[in-house]
Amino acid sequence: MSALPRGLYAITDSQLLAGDRLLPWVDAALAGGARLLQYRDKSADPGRRRDEALQLKSICDYYAAQLVINDDLALASELHAGLHLGRDDGSLREARQQLGEQAIIGATCHASLAFASEAQEAGASYIAFGRFFQSVTKPGTPAATPLLLEQASKQFNLPIVAIGGVTLHNAPQLISSGASLLAVVNGLFAAPSPAEVERRARGFSELFQIL
Repeated sequence: MSALPRGLYAITDSQLLAGDRLLPWVDAALAGGARLLQYRDKSADPGRRRDEALQLKSICDYYAAQLVINDDLALASELHAGLHLGRDDGSLREARQQLGEQAIIGATCHASLAFASEAQEAGASYIAFGRFFQSVTKPGTPAATPLLLEQASKQFNLPIVAIGGVTLHNAPQLISSGASLLAVVNGLFAAPSPAEVERRARGFSELFQIL
């Protein structure tokens, strides 16, 4: 199974990065130090999603970053990319069998150590908890706490991802509590320019060097 570095986990949003923003904003995030990129697009346009994913894979390869596809096993398999599965997005065991032992496969665990235990047993590469703060992309999910991260870091031998309302202001508490990756959407990409995206990415990345 591929080793995962600590750091920033950038997640795209099809509305936030609409039009011609997707590629330059993502390039800026990776230039700023993001180590993983999740392509998340729930639209019903498989042709466009495939084209965008191929372009993102090329950018990730340039920066030696890892591409993860949200909830699309077929596309992840075609691109030899990673996969992230929500609670209702399919079988993690089947995904592991299809993608192989080296593929990155992440699992949404909300605020549940029991869900995380299930994911670990099914072969997850990382477990993702959240939301931790008020979140635009995950407004209805159960709230997680820094204490949950501390408990998870003691219980599981897997990288732990924190997601949900993460900003440069609240990120240090999550890292100190055990998060090895910070998954950020709005706190990274809701920016007026690629230069600002890169500045934010560098800010997140530097936190992992000092904490």
